Amino acid sequence: MTPDAEQPPQYTRYRAGRRLLGGRDDDLAAGPLAPRLPRRPGEPVRGAGRAQSWRERLTWKRVALTVLGLIAAWLALSLALFLLSSHLQRTSPPADVAGVLDSAGYPLTSASNILVLGSDQRQKNSREPGADISGPSRSDTIMLIRTGAGHAARLSIPRDTVVEIPGHGLQKINAAYAFGGPALSISTIKSYLGIPVNHLVEVNFEDFPQLIDAMGGVDYSGGCIVSLLDGGSANGGFTLRLRAGTHHLDGREALALARTRENRCAPNQTDLQREERQQALFQDMKSRLLSPSSFLRLPLIAWNTPPAIISDMSGPTLLGLFGALAVGGTPPTRLLQPSGTVTLPDGEVGLSVSEASRRAAVARFMSG
Repeated sequence: MTPDAEQPPQYTRYRAGRRLLGGRDDDLAAGPLAPRLPRRPGEPVRGAGRAQSWRERLTWKRVALTVLGLIAAWLALSLALFLLSSHLQRTSPPADVAGVLDSAGYPLTSASNILVLGSDQRQKNSREPGADISGPSRSDTIMLIRTGAGHAARLSIPRDTVVEIPGHGLQKINAAYAFGGPALSISTIKSYLGIPVNHLVEVNFEDFPQLIDAMGGVDYSGGCIVSLLDGGSANGGFTLRLRAGTHHLDGREALALARTRENRCAPNQTDLQREERQQALFQDMKSRLLSPSSFLRLPLIAWNTPPAIISDMSGPTLLGLFGALAVGGTPPTRLLQPSGTVTLPDGEVGLSVSEASRRAAVARFMSG
């Protein structure tokens, strides 16, 4: 025998690796009929991974984390749209407003008084005889809101309340807007009630209906209403007809209801009923915004909110205001109650409020 024949044959040993779907490579190399090698300690049974269904892998923890992630993304999208819309579409009030507003902290964490105004200027396409579509208009809505740091109060002031307007003597309070815009309205209310006014919110009637529609409309319950706003539909305005009961209103209907002063269904109604309707609409807007159904509409609502208001507040400050309103509870509807009437030099009849009533209303408002 040769020396090479006496040496044992040389073998190369390879470590068997795991296969993608279970088992070992040496099992595959051995063939389907070859005996299986012993399973190593701790090695899972071949095919166990395939037997685990997607239902077994879908745990409640994973579902909850996924849902929370989607909610957070939806809220982040809504927040981004609101801030972007505030930057691009929000209208600032005249420059003289800043000089009459009182300083305040962030609305969510400190008490703030916000004056809400709406003017009675007619629409540009109105054909109502004598309608003024470009000149100075009077304030159609006057409401004070106290919110932040646990406060929640609202006080509506009838537009015919007779007050001392700086530089113009005794006048109906809504005339301050016509004489000097929102700045004079703020100064008049501060002087009349003796309270600070920290921020201004004016309703932009051109874009307000789009906000209501973005929210899916609002509900209103009350008596019969027939209103010819801005002369009615025949004169380029809007005609609102509501039977007694509960109605779901779209944006144009909600705006018409808020501005309705003369109700042909009840001619004896006054501004007091009008202010009550406005507060009822405001409350339903708040309730609808906090409802689960509005969550799906949140990005649309966020985009349409800034154009509907004219305010000194920037986007982040407005977020603080809306947050304070959301957590502040539901304050009772309060009106500055008149105690009688007074005839002005021009023959107009306005409402007078006693000193005691005014002080009581201010005390309730500031403590709310």
